[in-house]
Amino acid sequence: MRGKMQGVPMYQIREVDSCDDDIADTLVDLHRQTFLDRAPLPDFDAGHWWIACEHSAPLAFAGLIPSTIGAHTGYLCRVGVIREHHGRGLQSRLMRAAEWRARRNGWSCVVSDTTDNIFSANNFIRGGYRLFQPPSPWGWANTLYWRKLIEPAICSDQ
Repeated sequence: MRGKMQGVPMYQIREVDSCDDDIADTLVDLHRQTFLDRAPLPDFDAGHWWIACEHSAPLAFAGLIPSTIGAHTGYLCRVGVIREHHGRGLQSRLMRAAEWRARRNGWSCVVSDTTDNIFSANNFIRGGYRLFQPPSPWGWANTLYWRKLIEPAICSDQ
């Protein structure tokens, strides 16, 4: 049973170089499929980006950039999963990948936001995020802001 365990898809998540034109095109395509016209295209040249694939077919992505609300804080700016793969834990796995990178960057906090998305809000709660009020809210009146304190990784290769 290679590739699937009892009917559960096997996904591969990898951090990608968003400066590569093909990767950038894939990120743009995934963004359009997942966010439609509800969110502006992010700057894919900034930060860290991941793509999740099943059998080399891209179906989800995430992005983490330095936050403007404080030092040592990352902003989980996007997590998108195409509809056919909703409910399979991909958003949570991408969030954990971003948290791992934030730790490696020496950051102690990850923030994000959701607007009118109960499923994502529940994933943030399950992932240990807590609601908070940023000093300068950047979203809509009904946007929820999330924060998770993390322990930065201790690098032994210095």
